[in-house]
Amino acid sequence: MRFVTTIVGRTVKGVTYYYLEHTIRDKDRFSQKSKYLGKAIPKDIDEIKRRFVLELNKERWFDEFDRIKRNYRATLRTYPESTRTKELRTFSVRFTYDTQRIEGSTLSLRETAQLLEEGISPGGKPVADIKEAEAHQKVFFEMLKCKVNLSLQLVLDWHWKLFKDTRPDIAGQVRKHGVGIAGSRYVPPSPVELQPMLADFFGWYDRDKTRTHPVELAALVHLKFVTIHPFGDGNGRISRLMTNFALHKSGYPMLNIEYKNRGAYYNALERSQLNKEERVFTNWFFRRYLREFKRYSRAQRGRGGRSGSRRG
Repeated sequence: MRFVTTIVGRTVKGVTYYYLEHTIRDKDRFSQKSKYLGKAIPKDIDEIKRRFVLELNKERWFDEFDRIKRNYRATLRTYPESTRTKELRTFSVRFTYDTQRIEGSTLSLRETAQLLEEGISPGGKPVADIKEAEAHQKVFFEMLKCKVNLSLQLVLDWHWKLFKDTRPDIAGQVRKHGVGIAGSRYVPPSPVELQPMLADFFGWYDRDKTRTHPVELAALVHLKFVTIHPFGDGNGRISRLMTNFALHKSGYPMLNIEYKNRGAYYNALERSQLNKEERVFTNWFFRRYLREFKRYSRAQRGRGGRSGSRRG
């Protein structure tokens, strides 16, 4: 899928009229929306572009996401407290399994569940995989209770807790060396670029967190942070925690990016990073989010949902 927003001039009887055009090409399907700008390109064209894309996203995605939130929360209210707690723990196990597996953990879903739910450590598996799974679930539950906004110190604290027992030499520290990403053509920034990029990132978050739709914010938090790639290891794990922090803080169901579907996830990230086009990843994220929670889009308020399904 390709997205292009361009300024187009059309000349009629010697007078040029300008339009903002947004084109979407998805395989054989093609759609286009346009907005009249006038006889001259406005000085605040960047802000006009931002509002134009926001309007299009609201029409295509955001109203549906808001319906999902309403029905999701209505469904949760029909559950006893013990059921909500059980479902949250089930999500935490699956989220920990998938996010660790994406990063190379050898634990199976069954082994992860036995470890986190019953305290049974699997035999013959690396100690680091076991400790990092336990640490990840602990940080996840701490994240759910967090009342403050995202900050560099908060993220460094999460990273330290994830790796203090397995990688103490990098735990809670912004890297001072170059890194590569296995299987990707994207090359992360050099160490000297990281501090200003992180300052820009958290500045953006503070400015935009209230004017950006929460699902889009969650997607952008993930993309922007993992593109900066500030840690020697654990960038994906931290980025996925940050994604669910943004969703949970605004009352939307949290999303688990599954290991078995990692190919599409990697591809969307890499294409966004190489082409410097955020909409490639955000639109992948939107489609994935809508598929995961389509049942809440269709549900009628107060009718409840399926017990035992994955939820945040």
